[in-house]
Amino acid sequence: MRTGQGVYIIEHRKMIDKKAISYWRWTGVINVLFWSLLLPASWFAARHWSWPMWLPAAIAFLLILVAVVNILLIPSVRWRSWSYDISSQQIQLFQGIWIKRHIIIPMVRVQHVDMQQGPLLRRYGLSTVIIATAAGEHEIPALADEVAMQVRDHIASLARVVDEDV
Repeated sequence: MRTGQGVYIIEHRKMIDKKAISYWRWTGVINVLFWSLLLPASWFAARHWSWPMWLPAAIAFLLILVAVVNILLIPSVRWRSWSYDISSQQIQLFQGIWIKRHIIIPMVRVQHVDMQQGPLLRRYGLSTVIIATAAGEHEIPALADEVAMQVRDHIASLARVVDEDV
């Protein structure tokens, strides 16, 4: 179910912004372009060092396979598998395609909350909310900028209230 400002809700859970699919697709394109540098290197090695000629063909096949999976399939499946819920007592993160993770962060453990945005996230108007605890950092990725600010401020205010109660 879609609500205003790019927030999708499953029961009480909220899903990340649907623009995350496009963001992850472009991330996949960049990764495939980086790994495609192996193709001319393998061709060069086959021509000049007598490496087998099937090596560049195998790398090309693998690159196509990786491109299809990372660009066309995984982003939409990854989007469907990511959700979060924030209550006055805890933050719950649900994620995972093959291995499902359900992370519960007690509000009393939240030390600070931050937002992060790189150039590609900025292009899509998305930000990542980072929740820091003594045990490490957890992320809610690819939220619309205004939603990310609301989530960050909401968690920060709940964490302050919990600190005052302790």
